[in-house]
Amino acid sequence: MFVDIYAIQTVPPSNINRDDTGSPKTAIYGGVRRARVSSQAWKRAMRESFSEYLPEGSLGVRTKLAAELLADSISKKRSDLADRAPELAAAVLRVLGLEVEKSRRSGDDEGKQSTSYLVFIARHELAELADIAIGWADDGKDLKKLSKKSKPEAKEAKRAFSGSQAVDVALFGRMLADVPELNTDASSQVAHAISVDKVTQEFDYFTAIDDCASDDNAGAAMINTVDFNSSTLYRYATVNVDALFDQLEDADATSRGVAAFAEAFVRSMPTGKQNTFANRTLPNYVLVALRDKQPINAVSAFEEPVQADDGTSVSRRAAKRLGDRIKGLEDAYDMKSLDSWYVSEGGDVDELGVIASRVTLAELIKNVQSAVVASCSSGE
Repeated sequence: MFVDIYAIQTVPPSNINRDDTGSPKTAIYGGVRRARVSSQAWKRAMRESFSEYLPEGSLGVRTKLAAELLADSISKKRSDLADRAPELAAAVLRVLGLEVEKSRRSGDDEGKQSTSYLVFIARHELAELADIAIGWADDGKDLKKLSKKSKPEAKEAKRAFSGSQAVDVALFGRMLADVPELNTDASSQVAHAISVDKVTQEFDYFTAIDDCASDDNAGAAMINTVDFNSSTLYRYATVNVDALFDQLEDADATSRGVAAFAEAFVRSMPTGKQNTFANRTLPNYVLVALRDKQPINAVSAFEEPVQADDGTSVSRRAAKRLGDRIKGLEDAYDMKSLDSWYVSEGGDVDELGVIASRVTLAELIKNVQSAVVASCSSGE
């Protein structure tokens, strides 16, 4: 089963995801410029909110400082090994094929043990690796002789990554270039959000005044500009429930994972320039469809830019188009959804009502969770 999630979300003047020049990211679609928010930016925001919906122990952390976390875990488990914890942590990661070096970052992280790239690792994997390191210390192993060529130790360390995955690792995937056998395929996909309407990049010219400047020193102490745009975004994501179930190995855990993903997708927002623009909004419309053949991204509904007309807002016209396009695709390709629900803050939308039942977000999440449990249980 696939869980398709669609959202139409109006965003006021903002710069929530910048390019290398500091301007809001954009894309050309349907021959016109659209606002764009990268999938990476929104997935980061989603992962940051997962702790609101799931126990921390079922989640992971993406960091270059895995050795520091591992050393801390060793110290907490065995205070008598606190002095050796950094050496033990480095040895375990080295055996896995992950080189550890001193961080060259400035600030508090300077000089800390760091891997050469980000490692997405589960909290329970860190705990198991700590137990392995403690066992090596108790056995008197010569840590300096341990490397990725130490096959018995490497095999033991890699076992910590077997069994059920952390929910966010399973959803978003893990890629370790030096240890490909520990890679995890993502069971979710998140599209880059693009605006349903044409956008024009704008610039805010601003000045700042020195509060303590002398009376005869009129004028600004700082002058600058900030780029922004405003738009109505089309957002889409999908979860492969079967793939997630295979990785979590539990129907209830899978349903909670999908529910957390769906709610985080709806409620989260990247934080770029948020203090400047206070742009935190919620979607105007959300649609969730359960499918058994393949996911359907209905972005083609907005190949022709949406414009407000006849007193109808861009967001509502976009919701109508979305409903029409999904019905057209389902009919043309004989791919009617197993079930669908939509959330609307602006009253009923007939075009969405044809393909889905209107509910509140709480009801939608509950319905999705029940459907996922039933699907996983039937496949066990």
